[in-house]
Amino acid sequence: MSENTNDTSLLTDDMDFETPDHAWKTLKRLWQFISNQQRRLAVVFVSVIFYTFLSIVAPLYSAHIVDLLWNRIKEAFTHGSTFSISWTEGGQDIFILLLIYLAAAFFYALQSFLMSSFAETLSLRLRTEISQKLNRLPLSYFDRTKTGTILSHTVNDLDKMAEALQTGMLKLFTAVGMVVGSLFMMFRLSILLTLIFLVFTCIALAATKLVSAKTLKYAMKRQQCVSNVTTLVEEAYSGRVVIKAFNQEESSSEKMHRATEELAKATKKTDFMINAVNPAIRLINRFGQILIAVSAGRMLLNGTMTVGVFQAFFQYVNQASEPLTEVAYMVNSMQSALASLERIYDLLDEEELSAEPSLPTTIDTAKGMVEFQNVRFGYTPDHIFMHRINFSAKPGQKIAIVGSTGAGKTTLVNLLMRFYERNGGKIFLDGTDTTEMTRSNLRRNFGMVLQDTWLFDGTIAENISYSKPGASRKEIIAAAKAARADFFIRTMPHGYDTVLSNDTENISTGQRQLLTIARVFLCNPAVIILDEATSSVDTRTEIEICQAMKALMKDRTSFVIAHRLSTIRDADLILFMQNGNIIEQGNHETLLAKKGAYAELYYSQFA
Repeated sequence: MSENTNDTSLLTDDMDFETPDHAWKTLKRLWQFISNQQRRLAVVFVSVIFYTFLSIVAPLYSAHIVDLLWNRIKEAFTHGSTFSISWTEGGQDIFILLLIYLAAAFFYALQSFLMSSFAETLSLRLRTEISQKLNRLPLSYFDRTKTGTILSHTVNDLDKMAEALQTGMLKLFTAVGMVVGSLFMMFRLSILLTLIFLVFTCIALAATKLVSAKTLKYAMKRQQCVSNVTTLVEEAYSGRVVIKAFNQEESSSEKMHRATEELAKATKKTDFMINAVNPAIRLINRFGQILIAVSAGRMLLNGTMTVGVFQAFFQYVNQASEPLTEVAYMVNSMQSALASLERIYDLLDEEELSAEPSLPTTIDTAKGMVEFQNVRFGYTPDHIFMHRINFSAKPGQKIAIVGSTGAGKTTLVNLLMRFYERNGGKIFLDGTDTTEMTRSNLRRNFGMVLQDTWLFDGTIAENISYSKPGASRKEIIAAAKAARADFFIRTMPHGYDTVLSNDTENISTGQRQLLTIARVFLCNPAVIILDEATSSVDTRTEIEICQAMKALMKDRTSFVIAHRLSTIRDADLILFMQNGNIIEQGNHETLLAKKGAYAELYYSQFA
C-alpha cells in the first residue's frame, strides 16, 4: 500500500536470480566459517529486535500523544483559551516519543554498521582463501575451466554474496518483524480496516507477480538482443579488414540494422511494462487507501476511533505494505547469494596439488641431467595419454621435441616442470626424483620461453627482472643485449623505464618475445625450455636469437619444442612424438637414415 511500490523494477535490476542446490548444507558451512564473528551477528539480531520493537511501539505511542493534543486543542477552543502544553501534560510524552525515534535510529545504525563490517570481512576472508586456493590448484583445473568462470567466482559471486548479506539479509529480518508486528497492531486497532488492507494488498501482490513474470520475460529477451548487438559490433570491428576485402559492408550493415531493430522492439516492451504498468498497480493501492480512509473517517465521526488511532493505523499501513512488496525480491536475492556462495565453496573444494615432501631434497644449482623412466600420464586416470616414456638427457645437451599438433610435446615439458603429476614412472633431475623436491626448488632450475608472450603491467626493466627480482640494472641490460633486445629498448621513449602492459600495442609481437627471452637470460637456469620461442619473430631476428640461444645453451640442458625442423638439426637428441608417445628418437642424421616418421616430416617441409 506504499507509494514506493515498484516490484517490477526491483526484479529487473537483477535478472540472474538463482537457487542453490544444497541451501542448508551451504548455510551450515557458512555458520561454521563465521564462528569467529557469531557474537557480532548476535548483536546484529538483538539490534534488529529492538529496532523492530521500537518501530512498532512508536505509532501506538504517537496515537496517545495525538489524542492528548487533540483533546487539549478542543478544550482550548471550547473555553476560548490559548492552547498550550506543559512538561507534565504533553511535553514529557513528546520527549519520550523523541527518545523512541532516536533509540530506533541508533539500533538501525548499529545493525547496519555491524552487518556491513561483517559482510566485507567475510568477503575479504573468502577472497584471500580463493587467491591461496588458485595457487594450490593443478594446471589441469585451469585447462578445463574457462577464465571467465574463475573471474566470475572471484569477483561477481563474492560481490553478490557481500551485497546480499550486507543489505538483503538485514532487510529480510527487519521486514518480517515489521510486517508481523504492524499487522498485529492493526488487528488490535481495527479488524475491519485490517481486512480491507489485506484484501487490496493481496490484489496488488497478485498483479505485481503477474506483471513481474511478463517483465522478466521481456527483459530476458532484451538482454539477448543486447548480447546479439554486442557480438555483431565486436565481430564487425575485429573483422573490418576482411569485411572490406570481400565487399561485405552492406551485408554487415543489414545484420546490424536487424539486430538493433529487434533490440528497439524488445526495449520498448520492457520499458512499457516497467514504466507504464506500475502506476496501474499503485492505483490498486490507492483504492485500498481511499476505502480505508473513508471507513476510518466514518469510525472517527461515530466516535469509535480517535484521531490518534486514525493516524497510527496509517503509519502501520505504510510500515507493513512496503516490506510486503519487497519480501519476494529479498528472498530471491538471498537465494541467489547462496547459489553464489555455493559456487565459491565448490571452487574451494577442488582437488589440490599433491602435498610437498616432508623432507625434501634440495638442488640449488642443477647440472642438467634429466631422465624419464617408464613415465605414464593421463589427464584423467581412466584415459592414459602417455605410455612408457623413456629417454635421458645429459648435461649440456640440446633435446628437440617434434610432432604434429596435439602429439604431447608441451605436456612432456609440463610433466618435467611438475605442472602435471604423472600417473606412473619416474622423472629424475641430476639423479633425484622430482617428486622428492619441492616444486619451487625444482622450477628454480628451469627457465621457460613460451610461444604466447605475457607481459605484466610495469616497466620494461621490471618485466625482464620478473625472473630474478632484485636484479641490478647492469644485469638487466646484459640480459637484454644477450637476447638482442637492447637496441629496440633504447629506441623507446623512456628506454628501460618505458611502461608496458600485457595488451600494449606500442611494441611488436616479436619484440615482446625478445623481452620474455631476456627473462631467461637473466635468471641463468640450468635447464632451458623453449616452446616454439621464435615463432613470432622475423627470419633475421630468428637467426640472431638462435645465435644468442646457442651461446646461452652452452653447458646447459635445453628442451626445444619446434615445428620448423630447420631450427633443430643440430640437436643432440630429437624426440618424435605421436599420440602422446615417443615413436622415434635419435639425432638428425640417425632419424633420416631410418626413413621413418621424422624423415617423412622433414622432407615434406623441404620438398
